[in-house]
Amino acid sequence: MGYQVEYTPTSTADQWGALAHGLAHVQVEVWQGTMSEMFNRMIKAGRIVHAGTHDAKTREEWWYPKYVESICPGLPDWKALKNCAQKFETPFSKPSGTYFAGPWEKPDAARVRALGLDFKVKELSKGDDLWVELEKAVKTKRPIVLFNWTPNWVESIYEGAFIEFPNYSPECETDPNWGINPNFVHDCGNPKGGWLKKAAWAEMEAFWPCAYQTLENINFTNMQIATASSLVDVQNQTIEDAAINWLNDNEKIWRKWIPGNCTP
Repeated sequence: MGYQVEYTPTSTADQWGALAHGLAHVQVEVWQGTMSEMFNRMIKAGRIVHAGTHDAKTREEWWYPKYVESICPGLPDWKALKNCAQKFETPFSKPSGTYFAGPWEKPDAARVRALGLDFKVKELSKGDDLWVELEKAVKTKRPIVLFNWTPNWVESIYEGAFIEFPNYSPECETDPNWGINPNFVHDCGNPKGGWLKKAAWAEMEAFWPCAYQTLENINFTNMQIATASSLVDVQNQTIEDAAINWLNDNEKIWRKWIPGNCTP
């Protein structure tokens, strides 16, 4: 469309200040499970705008490869973890089990406490480190439980399942009396079928109306996201090559996102 765009890596926490002050202008995947609180707060304050919701439905949760079910009977029910936590033991957690978490804001330690699980949370510094741990475990069929999500390329390579914790409710995060443990919050899982939204700098539409209208029209399904990410994570394409190949293969899709009065 003729715009010059800079891609700026940032942390989940730092993105909000950048979007609020116009130092960044677009975020195309705001995940309910990790970003809803700040997203809603910034929308209410008028610092960012809601630019639409994708068709894709999200889930972010504890996950394990399928073979673990024969080692820890009762999975995916979370109560099975109470009976076989030590089977997930690593030098980091010995004699407790290890849950491998990513570098995102998740209440995993609070959940472990509220549900009485004998696990320690090992937070990895990079998201890709999760897949390193997963690959090592799969090679030797070692029990592992780690953070995973959908849509994600992993589901196209490894058979597995999410842990089924007590169903999520907003009260679970704020009211100790809600749920199975009257003493603690977070005695539930993460939302299922969560939303995936787009956010923009509050003044983006005024500065770049065609870009903003296109952002509103951009819409991905779970399979589209999984397929696109697999170009990099499975086929080992560079991000730039993957983008070019996706655009070439999906021109009918993305051309419909561009309003008629903005066609390049």
